[in-house]
Amino acid sequence: MVKQFLIPIFLLFFLSCETKSQENVQILPGASQLDQYLPQLKGKKIGLFANHTSLVGQTHLADTLLSLGIQISTAFSPEHGFLGNKPDGEKIEGEYTERFKLISLYGAHRKPTPEQVASLDLLVVDIQDVGARFYTYASTMTYLMEACAREKVPVLILDRPNPNGSYIDGPVLDIAFTSFVGAHPIPIVHGLTLGELAGMINGEGWLGNGLQCDLSIIPVANWDHSMPYTLPVRPSPNLPNELAVALYPSLALFEGTVVSVGRGTDFPFQIIGHPLYSDSSFSFTPTPNEGSKYPPLEGERCFGLDLTHQPINYGFTLKYLIQFYQDLKGKTENSFFNDYFLKLAGTGSLQEQIEAGWSEQEIKASWEKDLEAYRKLRKNYLLYAE
Repeated sequence: MVKQFLIPIFLLFFLSCETKSQENVQILPGASQLDQYLPQLKGKKIGLFANHTSLVGQTHLADTLLSLGIQISTAFSPEHGFLGNKPDGEKIEGEYTERFKLISLYGAHRKPTPEQVASLDLLVVDIQDVGARFYTYASTMTYLMEACAREKVPVLILDRPNPNGSYIDGPVLDIAFTSFVGAHPIPIVHGLTLGELAGMINGEGWLGNGLQCDLSIIPVANWDHSMPYTLPVRPSPNLPNELAVALYPSLALFEGTVVSVGRGTDFPFQIIGHPLYSDSSFSFTPTPNEGSKYPPLEGERCFGLDLTHQPINYGFTLKYLIQFYQDLKGKTENSFFNDYFLKLAGTGSLQEQIEAGWSEQEIKASWEKDLEAYRKLRKNYLLYAE
């Protein structure tokens, strides 16, 4: 039973929820600007799309709102659950709190039913994204927006900075590869906050049947896309620190290959390896842990790269993927790529290009026309300077 949504210390990156910029100006996520949205909530039956990242200072948004007399009717949780402590890919059922209804959208159903939203007066979205197309919180938000559009329930997004929001890169998704890890025709690194992305989804008619919801956004104060932002809590169990968040857009593509990205170790998305990799100077062995019950290559000694000591550099690269493909091709019993890679890449061409021996520069040049069109589209939905 969850009575108060206290955030365990091990989830914290730093003690403060708000980050200060170089000019020592406090960055305030939408949730921290209570005066901007509290009047819209009073006297209404509120739904929340939230998890452990939904903080006002160091207090959970649900605790904050309840303490102020706001009626929370239902909360919806994404992958990893309301407390953000469920392993990757685990279906979630039975989360419970006595204070309001708690519904997992990563269990038997990934889309809310009409009945689950119809009784609400307003849905409040407050959740931390990391700016990669295949990070599933945005897909769940899309399903909620669609349900709210059908039931005429307004949606209010309390926006948060995107730690990978200073750049755009990767192939734009081909709609033939649409999936839960690729719901919209955007690049792998889309350069938008959840609020901006929601505006694009709504404005471009990407909800089911071209629906549009009644959408409003409380923007982040004192932040723009050029400013770094260190997350106050880890956004999910396998992104434990700033380095993992920065490497995630590049390394997550390995999830569609035979290579381990360190799930089942203390350094997920900071180490890469496979038992047959040729350089044996660094090794690790994945074992089940709180972040991954069944890690790929469980119990096998993997050789590869240790990225834990490199400087944090927000940017997207294919160099590791190309390096491991070239090293392992022909060595493994199974093919290097599996079917999941196509969903993560959002295109069939990337695998073909790597297998054909294209360089990273050549591959990135092939994306440029689609990226340029996306940059023009993106400008229509920006809430923050670049």
